Amino acid sequence: MSFLLPASIALVTFFAMEGVAWLAHKYLMHGSMWFFHEDHHSNGPGFFEKNDAFFLIFAIPSAYCFVTGSLYADFRFWIGTGIALYGVAYFLVHDVFIHRRFPWFKRTQNAYLMAIRKAHKVHHKHLTKEDGECFGMLFVPPRYLREARKALRSQQQRT
Repeated sequence: MSFLLPASIALVTFFAMEGVAWLAHKYLMHGSMWFFHEDHHSNGPGFFEKNDAFFLIFAIPSAYCFVTGSLYADFRFWIGTGIALYGVAYFLVHDVFIHRRFPWFKRTQNAYLMAIRKAHKVHHKHLTKEDGECFGMLFVPPRYLREARKALRSQQQRT
């Protein structure tokens, strides 16, 4: 098997995970599993949140795909890779960049990253499970990207 097919499977899985994450966020986290997600919308004390349990929702299928894909030397290994890569992106973008759980990536002059942060702030303005918006992580509504570009242009004109 050439490397192009496994890489394609991992890449397609990575991008499909944005849809899976959006659906899980909107219908599980802001639905029947709000109990686990609610503390993520409040600024409570402590480093860990009940919301961190959602890591398992994505880690278990990834591990399953790694194990079965390794045992049978098939495509499931690459699906597990795509899910795991999305998990790494989630950690870096959501936990580190947006919520600053670690002191890395504090400032950016990148319009896309600014748009991601803004969309997430808009999502968090809702403290209840109802009336939510912006459930995705990597794909943001275009208006936030336009706003970020406008803010950067304005900032560049002032300097």
